[in-house]
Amino acid sequence: MTRRAVAFRQADVSRAVKGAVAAGLAIARVEIDAAGKIVIVTGAAPETAEDAYAAWKAGRNARAVEGR
Repeated sequence: MTRRAVAFRQADVSRAVKGAVAAGLAIARVEIDAAGKIVIVTGAAPETAEDAYAAWKAGRNARAVEGR
């Protein structure tokens, strides 16, 4: 038996995923068909840095108020 030609490589998938993450997308899953087509399905938008800071700040203030 002869080997089939490789439709995609792991490096191709990791490049696509890293590009999507760098663009700010949240990845839900990655689909690859038999022809080697890579489809990245995005999920909910990731939490922004400002929202993360606001949540951290609120948590810090909540603990300070409880301690009084």
